[in-house]
Amino acid sequence: MTGHPGQGVTARDRQARVAAYVAFAVQGLCFAALVSRLNQIRDAHHMSDEQINMLVLLVPVIAGVGSAIAAPLMGRFGSGPVLRVTQPLVCLMILTVGLSGSANLPLYAAIVLFGLFVGGVDASMNAQAVAAERAYGVSILTGFHALWSAAAGLGAVWAWFSNEYIFPGDLTKSLAVGFAIPAVLGIAVSALSGTRLYRKAEEVTAPAGEALKAAAKLVPWRPVLIIGIAMACFYVADSMLSNFGTLMFDKDLGSKSVAPLGLAAYQVAMVASRAVADFGVRRFGATPVVRASTVVGALGLLLVVVAPNAPVAIAGFAVAGLGLCVVAPISFSAAGKADPSGLGIAVARVNIFNYVGFVVGAVIVLVVQPLSSYQTSYAVPALLALVIIALAKGFEPKPAAPAEGVPPVAERPTV
Repeated sequence: MTGHPGQGVTARDRQARVAAYVAFAVQGLCFAALVSRLNQIRDAHHMSDEQINMLVLLVPVIAGVGSAIAAPLMGRFGSGPVLRVTQPLVCLMILTVGLSGSANLPLYAAIVLFGLFVGGVDASMNAQAVAAERAYGVSILTGFHALWSAAAGLGAVWAWFSNEYIFPGDLTKSLAVGFAIPAVLGIAVSALSGTRLYRKAEEVTAPAGEALKAAAKLVPWRPVLIIGIAMACFYVADSMLSNFGTLMFDKDLGSKSVAPLGLAAYQVAMVASRAVADFGVRRFGATPVVRASTVVGALGLLLVVVAPNAPVAIAGFAVAGLGLCVVAPISFSAAGKADPSGLGIAVARVNIFNYVGFVVGAVIVLVVQPLSSYQTSYAVPALLALVIIALAKGFEPKPAAPAEGVPPVAERPTV
């Protein structure tokens, strides 16, 4: 039997937790490998700024579809099998991007499929993390996102290092090898660890057929919407810092060579903050932690807006990462507590707001950047931080009682 509040955590729980850590790390590495080279992808495929901005917008739209598809699949098969299938496919798609050369058709096809599979990975890996947190009975979810950020930081540093010291001036080789190494590594690691994820029966003894649909209907929408709106505001900022950072350093600050370091600073700062965030939540509660950290994040975004040069902008990215990083993991944790089904349905629903935020962030850039600059557009998420602060009480929802037909954790069987 898996661990739960009031009982000791088992070796099986620890095994599944480590496997989920691996999934978060692989996803962070692959994500950073792609977004830290957007300016290079633009140049290799002879795109304009407007075209690469539209391509970035396409990813979260498709990912939202992928997350929506993942929700019923997770209810039927469990989040583990969904994650085991979709994560290697994400790795394969970034490899395809790297090998596409200057051909646009393979690039567009790979980006569409990348978005679809990313949606499945995001929903399923967060469901695994929520299952682990439920088994441990204490806040541990920000630790998963800290590892995601650590791997993403390494991916961004790898992009900068390979561009500057391994393939300087050779765009084709830099893209091919730069994507191939994290892709192959990710496929191998996820294949080895995937069998150790929680199985369906370990997550929950799920009802079948009409009972499953009835359980899904019992998942309340009000806390999901409150949590989701706040998380969408965070992801507006996150999408602009992550997806458009390299383009901003290149276009607005004339610092193409250090462009990936903005993303690296953002992710490394996230690691530092997420490493201690769980302790803050346990001591002070989710609401004050979210409010205080969001204020810090907003100050970082404003620093990016006024930055006169690359070093100041990198500092702004770091401060934004220190503050904003707690919003996403605490959102998923809150969604898990508000879900009476125990099937990860609320997590999958909240995850859709991830892509809403990414879409809105891309739209903001599409509108503001041609009129002013990439830098100016960061003022918008700084203002949206006020929405997160206003909704912070929603991060401490009243725990939902298990839905009929869904036993509590203590009664779930071990497989």
